[in-house]
Amino acid sequence: MNYCKQSAALLLVLMTACAARGQVFNNVPGWQFGVGAGVFVYQGDLSQEKLGSYKTLRPALQIFAGKLLSAGFSWRFNLALGSLKGDEAKYKEPAYRQQRAFNFNTPVTELSAMAEWNILGRNYRRTGLAPYLGIGVGYTFLRVERDWSRFNPEAFPDNVEISTGLNQDLQRNPPRGQAIIPLVAGVRYFISDRVGIGLETNYRRISTDYLDGFSKSVNPRTSDGYYSHTLNLILRFGKIDPLDCPVVKY
Repeated sequence: MNYCKQSAALLLVLMTACAARGQVFNNVPGWQFGVGAGVFVYQGDLSQEKLGSYKTLRPALQIFAGKLLSAGFSWRFNLALGSLKGDEAKYKEPAYRQQRAFNFNTPVTELSAMAEWNILGRNYRRTGLAPYLGIGVGYTFLRVERDWSRFNPEAFPDNVEISTGLNQDLQRNPPRGQAIIPLVAGVRYFISDRVGIGLETNYRRISTDYLDGFSKSVNPRTSDGYYSHTLNLILRFGKIDPLDCPVVKY
């Protein structure tokens, strides 16, 4: 009888452990890989919109790999590919933009390393929502092609600053690369142990006003920037609960 009671008690303990742990990984750091597609948004002097030029969106692709350090923290390496474009002639107001009509485009190849904070500590959750924030360092490779061929100086007879500033800009080569600080906010939803989807916004702080090739002729008081919105597919690898408990749905 005592044996039966002990067996029943052990079974109850195991069932309780399974119920408690059936929704999480064993606390062993695992790896996380992902691929995402979305858009790059240029933010600078050639855009009338404070949030950036949504009139000249360009496709973006990112690939990342990282390690889960704990339930709340992880790191990752990120590769982003795509392009940026700005064209102030896209804006009818104010009218001078169509007369100045500066524009640019550049391919983007970006490498970065980031630390992530899983706000709710859900790195090891089997399923569910997991919002996160991140910050990192990186470098972006550029090949800026600026275009001022549609500039109409006759529309600015009393503004010599534009022509003078343009001459100064043309004496300076746009950057071929730039250090960046990525600032990330996103949310992931894991539909199984291994597979999840996510939405992410990645804003890049940079320290140049020549991302678009123009500065003195437009607004030299502020720096340019860019960011991306991506939809990601995430694959997660790690050791599952060694008790091999069934998934318990609440």
